[in-house]
Amino acid sequence: MKNVGKVDSAIRIVLGIVIIIIGIYFKSWWGAIGLIPLITGIVGWCPLYVPFKISTIKTRKGG
Repeated sequence: MKNVGKVDSAIRIVLGIVIIIIGIYFKSWWGAIGLIPLITGIVGWCPLYVPFKISTIKTRKGG
């Protein structure tokens, strides 16, 4: 079940790519950390949201 909304997903993808690029630029393995937001943004599911029952997906009301 997805728990990452469109805006959240876009931010994660951009942030992940930026972190990876910075890691490559500085020749640091820390750039690999960028894979986490990139993958969660692409997949649309964040395991850290599950225990806190968080979802950034907008739902329709009254419908």
